Parts: sequence; structure tokens; C-alpha cells
Amino acid sequence: MNPKRTNQPRRKPDAAGSGPIRNVSRGAAMRAQKQAVSDANKKANQYQPASASPTERPKRANVIDDRPQLKIIGLGGMDGGGSKNMMVIEYQNDAIVIDCGNDLGVDLPGINYGIADTTYLDQIKSKLRAFVISHGHLDHIGALPHILPKYNVPVYGSRFTIGRVEEIFQNFGLPMPEGFELKTVIMNEDTHERLKVGEFFVELIRVTHAIPGSTAIVIDSPVGRMINTGDFRLDPNPLDHERTDVARLEELGKEGVLVLMSESTTTERPGRTPSESTIEQSFVNIMDKAPGRIFVAIFSTNVNRIQMIVNAAVHHNRKVALDGRSMISTLEMAVRNGFMKIPKGTFVPIASVPSLKDEDVVVVCTGGQGEPNSALQRMSMGDHKHVHLKDQDTVILSSTPIPETGNDALIGVMVDDLMRKGVHVFRHETYLIDNNGPLHVSGHASMDEYADMINMVKPKYFIPIWGPYRSKKRHIDIAIEHGIPRANCVNAENGDVINITPEKISVNGQVPHGTILVDQTGAIVSSIVVKDRVLLAEEGLVAVVLTVDKKTGQLLTSPDIISRGFIYMKDSEDLMNAFRAELRRAVTQRFKRVDLDRFKAELKDYVTHFLYEQTQRSPIVIPVVNVIGGRTEKQPANNGGTNAGTQAPAPKSPEEVALDQQRRFAQMRQRLLNQDARVD
Repeated sequence: MNPKRTNQPRRKPDAAGSGPIRNVSRGAAMRAQKQAVSDANKKANQYQPASASPTERPKRANVIDDRPQLKIIGLGGMDGGGSKNMMVIEYQNDAIVIDCGNDLGVDLPGINYGIADTTYLDQIKSKLRAFVISHGHLDHIGALPHILPKYNVPVYGSRFTIGRVEEIFQNFGLPMPEGFELKTVIMNEDTHERLKVGEFFVELIRVTHAIPGSTAIVIDSPVGRMINTGDFRLDPNPLDHERTDVARLEELGKEGVLVLMSESTTTERPGRTPSESTIEQSFVNIMDKAPGRIFVAIFSTNVNRIQMIVNAAVHHNRKVALDGRSMISTLEMAVRNGFMKIPKGTFVPIASVPSLKDEDVVVVCTGGQGEPNSALQRMSMGDHKHVHLKDQDTVILSSTPIPETGNDALIGVMVDDLMRKGVHVFRHETYLIDNNGPLHVSGHASMDEYADMINMVKPKYFIPIWGPYRSKKRHIDIAIEHGIPRANCVNAENGDVINITPEKISVNGQVPHGTILVDQTGAIVSSIVVKDRVLLAEEGLVAVVLTVDKKTGQLLTSPDIISRGFIYMKDSEDLMNAFRAELRRAVTQRFKRVDLDRFKAELKDYVTHFLYEQTQRSPIVIPVVNVIGGRTEKQPANNGGTNAGTQAPAPKSPEEVALDQQRRFAQMRQRLLNQDARVD
């Protein structure tokens, strides 16, 4: 569509910028729109499902291979920050899945988290024998309520880990499929028991991490022995005295290990991770000098550290209140299973905090990552039901930003808000200038500990897992420095099929993989919907509603224009007047010459061109064309039925029909325009 325009130059409307309008070709406008769509796709495509993945292969390619070799396939966790961790171990007609986590770092409109696409698991469903879980953090168990019911196989893990699995199923907001029953198997990580699962034997080994019950997973297969370290550190003095079982790892190394799959979260951190015991005195010291109430923000699963805080509170004769649903749920499970020791009368309800003296209370809550709607965030904003932070309160952030999530900015804004209220804020990042001890230690190893793991296990083949590519590359460098040949190391991506025999390790093709997006309710969100949301967020939307007389091809009313996230039309009167004039011209010149569908398509391109020319922006354009007139209402024939003897109403003239249609449309239009003051 290319209606003629007058040669008189128009002034560029103020809302679109100053200066004369740009002389932009229709092709340039279309290219700009395609670029906007491409940018939205690029952002959303970081989290594609397998069906949209460019690496998707034909259904049978690299899937069915019954040769006697072992397959290791990471469906998640082999990129980014090591999130949505999920790995398939497959040998002929048997397969097990290690971990089943979610990705809480997805930054897309309306998305809560991502989970691994299970298209490949659907293809080998008959082979699946079990899910084996290394530990209870959400990036290792958070996807189970979405994925496990499809396969209905048992879940293996330590006692605390199984407690966490049961907890997330209990708290999951959506109903389970009919016939599904959660089946769990608790394994003792201290007795080195080995359970047969299909062609595999599975053993758990205790490791130290930031949550109780953390384990490495040993899998003996007909091809050889594999060890997946899970998340670990080699803490010599953890609070619960549950140190990594170094003796068993060394024993397995002497017996022979074919493959070591070692987590790679912090392989760029030199030295060794400090012991958890180094921070215990810090809480005591802060409570010694805090003038009023104390709030400690911490991960709900860090049971050992919460025990430290409880110990310090008891030492200072303070009561402890818990807040945050996940905090309360996890701590109830930990106490019930004997993982915490709480003196009687220590805990009080959060609702009782306002009635206690300020110097008599410690509140342990969620929110150390600045998460919206977390307990600490609501307290700082005055939105909490029971507690509002005030001058002379003390807040301790016993955590650091989770890598690869961008939480630094959220935490910074929250700390600013707290300090504006006169709250004393203690952070691990500033403990030296605060004249205090450290407030956090990582749950992950550092370079020397990663090297120790390799030296203890002495594997033939090495696969770094659960980390971004750069961290896994660094981990391979560490492995090479400690005697593993480069040819025996593989830096695999999600979906890569790692084939292993006693003589060789290689990557042969890929299986379908990707990310499924989940909203706040737990429902799956289509990637198409997410792409539209991104484009709306970046460019906005313009809807054009035209009412056209079918006979004359002329507009019956002034064009209605609705803008969302594009411009505020009441401040752009010149642009709107010019826009309506162009729409009238387009209708006059093209409506009678082409069919309705083609007219709508041309109108969309024309509006896109006009708006880009005026504003250098490419919003989503939705044309709505109401065609009125050209039909007469048919009256039912009178065949002497129940209405026999009554006179049928006289048929309306075409003019009366058109008038009625115009009247009804005017009423609908008025209702539409009255809904929102942003509509012109």
C-alpha cells in the first residue's frame, strides 16, 4: 500500500522527537520491524524448548544405539551458571537420571523459572529406572513435580534430600496426574550401601555443601565406574561435623574410576574455600553490640548456618522467629528428622515479634538475594503483616549474590532502602570495613579442592559439569595439570551425547534439548507467548480500528487508535492527527481495490512504515476492520405455524440496516473507549 501524500513537509510531533521527520523508505521500516522481532526472539530463544531448538535432529538420529557402550547426556546444567541440572546415564536398555532441577535465573516477562525439556526422556521412557538426586537445592530438585509424574519411577537420595523432595511435592500448587504416587528410596550415605537399579549399582558418598544430606553419586555400570560429585567443598570443620568422606573417595580411586563428572561452579576461585566454622563467632559479635532487633536473611536450606544463628541467639537470651514459607517448611522438616537441635522455648511466632522487647528477638527470614516479595523485602517496604523495619534495627545478609543471576542489583537496591530507614546493615562483602568477621562461606570448592578431588579419584576420563563453559574449561586445565590427558577430557554442552568405552571417550551428535518456561502458578508458558511479551516490553502495541462502509469504501467514523507501551497519545496530538489523516487516505485508495484479508495485511505494513518514519520505533501493529452495510436481514417465512394470523414485520431497507449497524458499533466503541483513560 502506498497512498500518495502531499509534498508539504510535516513537522515531526514532539512526542516522537525534535527536528524534521526522517525520509524513511518502506523497506527500511520493514527491516526495522524485523530487527525488533529478531531481538525479541534472541532474548527469548535463550530458553527454547527442544521442538524449537536449531540443534534438533530427526527423531531417531543419535537416539537408538544398542552397542555395548555407555552414554552420558546432560539435558541441563552444562551451560550458564549450572542451573536446571539434569543428566542421563544410559546403557543399552537401562537409564537413570541424575538430578532434576530448575533455573531460577530466567529473566523474561512473567516467567518464574525454567526446567529442562524432556523430549529425549519421552523417547527412552521404557528405559528409565530411577531418578537419583545428589542434594536438595532447587537447581537439583525443583523440576521434579513437573517431570517425575510423566515417568513415575522411584527417586533415590539421602534422608534429608528425600525430605526436601517430599516437601516440594507437598507445596507444589498444581494437582498431580491421576494415578501418580511419589515413590522414594532413602539411602544411607555413611554405610556405603549399593543398590541395584537396572544394569547399574548406585552408591551415595557424603560430601560437605551448603545443605545437609549432600552426596556424590557413584554409578557402577557394565562399562565401568562413574562418579558424579554433586556440589561439594572439602570443609575440614563443618558445624555438623559431616565432612566429605575423603577416605571412601580415595578407596574408590584405588579400585579404579572410569569417569569423574565434577561440578565446576567456582573453578576460577584460587586457593581453598574457608571453613563454615570461621563465621560462627561473627554472629555472636554482632549480637553483642546490636542495639535492637536483629534480622538475619539467609537461604532457607542452609540448616547448619541457621543452627549457628539459633546458638548465638540462645547465648544472648533472645527468642527466634522464623519468616518465609520456604524457611518454615524446611526448618520443620529439618527438626522433625533430627538435623537441628533447638532448645525448648526458643522459637516464637512471627506475629508475636511486635509485642517483644527489641533486644529480646532475632528474626531469621528469607530475602538475602533481594527477591521481590521475600520476607525481608516486604518488611523493608512496610508491606509485612506483622513486622516493619525501623531505625536502629540490625539486618545481617548472610549470603552473597548467586553467580550468573544478576542479583547484585536487587540486593543493592534493597540495602539502599534499608539504610534510608536507619537500619544497620551487615554484609559479607563489607565485613572488613565493618570491623566484623566474615558472614558467609561458599558451599562450593575452590581450585585447590577441585584438584584434590581429581587426585583422590584418579579417573581415566574427566567431564566437568554444572557450570558455564568458561568455568568448565578452567576445570579441564586443572585436570590436565594433575595428570589427565587432554584427549580424555570433554567439555560438553547440553544435549551432547558422550559415548564411553573402556578405551575411548567421544561426543557423537546431540539429542533434543532445551528449556521449558514456567510461570508463578506452576503452569507451562509457550515460547511464542514469551516472545510476544518481550516485543511488547521493548516496542509496545498499537491497535487501529476502522469502520468502513462496504458499498462506498469510506470510513463511517474517525479511526480509533489504541496505544499500549508505545506513546501517550494525549501528549502526541500532532502525531495522532497526521496518523488519522493517513489512515483515511489508505482506506480511500485501497479498500475497494483488494479483498479484505489483503487490505488488512497492507494496512499493517503501512502503519508500521508510518510509525517508524515518525518515531523510529516498531510496535506490534494490530489492524481491526469493521465492514458495515451491503446486506439485508432475511425474515423467516410464515408457514402457518404458531404465529399464523400475525403479521410479519416489514423487512428493513438497506439504509435502515446500515443505520442499525452503525448505532450498535457506536455503542460498542463507546464502551471500549470508556475502559481506559489512555485511549484517545
